[in-house]
Amino acid sequence: MELWVFAYGSLVWNPGFDFDERIIGCIKDYRRVFDLACFDHRGTPDKPARTCTLEAKEGAVCWGAAYCVRGDAERLEEAMQYLRRRECEYDNMAIVDFYKEGETLKPAVTGVQVFVSTPDPVGNKYYLGPAPLEEMAMQIATATGPCGNNRDYLFLLEKALSDIGHEDDYITELAKEVRKCLQILQGSISPSHISRQIPSLHLFSLPETPVAVDS
Repeated sequence: MELWVFAYGSLVWNPGFDFDERIIGCIKDYRRVFDLACFDHRGTPDKPARTCTLEAKEGAVCWGAAYCVRGDAERLEEAMQYLRRRECEYDNMAIVDFYKEGETLKPAVTGVQVFVSTPDPVGNKYYLGPAPLEEMAMQIATATGPCGNNRDYLFLLEKALSDIGHEDDYITELAKEVRKCLQILQGSISPSHISRQIPSLHLFSLPETPVAVDS
């Protein structure tokens, strides 16, 4: 028996569970968006963080990693129980085809599970929906929770995608805007004279050890 799970957020750099195989690749007709609230990891109920989810969009491609767990039903269920606890903000699972890098015409794996969110602000308490870039950036720049800062999640995702050779323009643009917000909050520049230069990642505090539970 085997279980395949597609990672597009923190699972890319910090899976947190035992797996037997990891493949870099993509899924189709979904894109990564920061439209989901996080109340208990990198935000609070009073000041929620923003975390990524998937939005269905025809023709889109989302790069990440697929993890495979092989073994008996007990081992597979153990992995899923961990993932359900960790990915508690997601209220649904989608079944997708996964394409390996360099082989995007034929799926390498079918029946891959991925955590997704219902885009309904009424029925899904975690769904924030889209917002102007500047507003999202300021929310991410200032939110913090038990697992650390919201901005660290974004910067670590940006780095993880760079490490696998598939930067996401949306993530890059959002991270750039968050760095601008941090410069403003730190008083290094005024809002009307924001430098176009992106500061190096080491200018901002990152967790010294991997976060065991995140979303």
